[in-house]
Amino acid sequence: MNIIVRFLLLAIFLFPVLAQKPVNDLKPTVILISLDGFRYDYVDKFDTPAMKALARDGVRAKWMIPSFPTKTFPNHYTIATGLYPAHHGIVENNVYDFGTVFSMSKREEVQNPRWWLGEPVWVTAEKQGQIAASFFFPGSETPIGGLRPHFWRTYNGRVPPEMRVDKVLGWLDLPADRRPTMITLYFSDTDDAGHEFSPDAEETRYAALNADRYIERLVNGLKARGIDEKVNVIIVSDHGMAAVDLRKTTFLDDYFDFELTERMLWTSEIVQIFPKPGKEDEIFSKIGKLDHATCWKKADIPDRLHYKDGPRVAPIVCSSEEGWQTTSHKRYTDYIRDIDDLSQPRGAHGYDNRYQSMQATFIAHGPAFKRGYVAEPFENIQVYNIMCRVLGLTPAKNDGQLDLVRDMLK
Repeated sequence: MNIIVRFLLLAIFLFPVLAQKPVNDLKPTVILISLDGFRYDYVDKFDTPAMKALARDGVRAKWMIPSFPTKTFPNHYTIATGLYPAHHGIVENNVYDFGTVFSMSKREEVQNPRWWLGEPVWVTAEKQGQIAASFFFPGSETPIGGLRPHFWRTYNGRVPPEMRVDKVLGWLDLPADRRPTMITLYFSDTDDAGHEFSPDAEETRYAALNADRYIERLVNGLKARGIDEKVNVIIVSDHGMAAVDLRKTTFLDDYFDFELTERMLWTSEIVQIFPKPGKEDEIFSKIGKLDHATCWKKADIPDRLHYKDGPRVAPIVCSSEEGWQTTSHKRYTDYIRDIDDLSQPRGAHGYDNRYQSMQATFIAHGPAFKRGYVAEPFENIQVYNIMCRVLGLTPAKNDGQLDLVRDMLK
């Protein structure tokens, strides 16, 4: 009886796989998976078996260099367009233009195409006769150039990750004339845990293992359809994560009167200052030599950051030293009000992209990529051209150069 019961249970467990109809008419396909805040070393640091297997049989970069500032929206859209943030317009998670502020929480602005310059890969695909689909990715819920992915959803972080994976697999089950070839997928687990507990915390390890389970679920679904060696899976992250001690804080209102500004946009790691007319030099004279933050006039931002030619970049930009935050006394008081132990480390990103802690992940697996190849570090502006090459698309104007990363392709 025990043997029969075990057999029945095994049959029930395997039935979805055994019953899955194979996909025999697949066109070149890319699934771009973003793991928000998945630092370059998490694959090894937290021992993620599914991602390790894809990297072992495909391509893995030593790390991928995020664009400055190392924030979520700018880097996702850079990956999608191949443009530096200064050129695609999403110069920070908070952007000032049109007399108002764009932020991730303002859905009416997130879905307004006036903010999103350049051409993301899903629009490139749709314009050239392919079908694109997105289960979340910054920019994908916006009609950019009049186009969204054929399949898309308004972002809702409460949608279960397993459901996201299963919906992607469901798109691959569609008939060939309705099946997307360019698919994006997004998970935030490691970013959420990294911020709350720090990149070295046990909670962050569990978040990384969760992300690995989502990848495993996807790979098993591809195997059940007989296309695990036919689909090109690209796993990226937007940035890394640094440990932060909340007591390491620079207060800008100790240095100058905020009445001298028209507007300030804050994210602690990067501060954008918009001075009142004629007040720029006065402000800068007071903050030009901070101990734990670097402030630049826009024209003096280092060329290596590819940032100073952005029309939406503030006249003065302050970048915090790694592990520090730059804020005001009021913002700091409001932030720590519900925090019991200030000595407990947390996590942050947005720092200068020269810091190793900010480096991102790149793994690629599929018929377009070499096997067992370790790539030297490269900038995330290159991912757009890679995807276009795999899909046979003519890329839109971008800042990348395919020749710099062609060695990872077969």
